[in-house]
Amino acid sequence: MERDPQSRVRLRPVDLARPHGLSTQAVRNYEEAGALPAAERTESGYRTYTPLHARALAAFLALLPGHGHRTATGIMRAVNRGAADEACLLIDESHAQLLEDRRTLRAVESALRDLGSEAGEPGQPEPPGSSPATFIGPLADQLGLRPATLRAWEAAGLVRPRRDPLTGYRVYGEADVRDARLVHQLRRGGYLLEQIAPLLDQVRAAGGLAPLEAALTDWHSRLAARGRALLTGAAELDAYLRGREEEEQQAS
Repeated sequence: MERDPQSRVRLRPVDLARPHGLSTQAVRNYEEAGALPAAERTESGYRTYTPLHARALAAFLALLPGHGHRTATGIMRAVNRGAADEACLLIDESHAQLLEDRRTLRAVESALRDLGSEAGEPGQPEPPGSSPATFIGPLADQLGLRPATLRAWEAAGLVRPRRDPLTGYRVYGEADVRDARLVHQLRRGGYLLEQIAPLLDQVRAAGGLAPLEAALTDWHSRLAARGRALLTGAAELDAYLRGREEEEQQAS
């Protein structure tokens, strides 16, 4: 069967690069990384590409925002060597990670709502001085924990009580109690200490719970954008896969 004339069209690196605002070196780098199929060479050694290479480049660039460079490259490498199942596994892992991130955000919002309710006003920290300092025993009793658990959280850097200079006892101030309550809520949700640490860093940097509203809104927006990017990448990848299938049928 005669091959589609489009499959015989020869494109230069600049023809692939220009529509995407890329340099020709970037196109060559993507090819060498396996994100594009290997180019043919002229007798003088110059690379020549086809419309299928252009589809591959469009697919790779569309995959980048949702999957990141490493995973997007892995997906394209797998497709280009005919390992579609491996490519699908990488895609599934990105979707699973997005789902996990959404669940983490929901858990964080739930924990913050609980803390705000306990403070009497949603999303607002208690005024300075409204909660007297406490010690490890009373705080553990309040949270329904063992003191050893609070010591473990302290060792992990999640709770940072000061020490009384005379007795050496741990003294939990207002911010320390807030942190302990937030850790407790997230631990009840099944989250690991290392997953909780970045959130607490945000709370401390913001100076309390209320300023985190903007961060949570931004978090929602970034997750939504990532979800949309995964859909866009899937559509472009599907177009590339269809192009590969058409070429294979024409060659058989």
